[in-house]
Amino acid sequence: MSFLPIFLITIGFLVFVFAGIGIKILLKKDGKFSGTCASQSPFLNKEGEACGFCGAEPDEKCKNEDN
Repeated sequence: MSFLPIFLITIGFLVFVFAGIGIKILLKKDGKFSGTCASQSPFLNKEGEACGFCGAEPDEKCKNEDN
């Protein structure tokens, strides 16, 4: 298999992914992504610091969620 078909398939997937993200931003309320604080993940917060966005401690629920 040559380089060109693999390159075009890769570019096609990237365009598809970025288009999907763009559509999600346009359709979501205020363009916000849903999710939780990074402080909830022991892989991302090894020192046990509070969330820099909402101030929640690792054992607390995100203070910025719209419930």
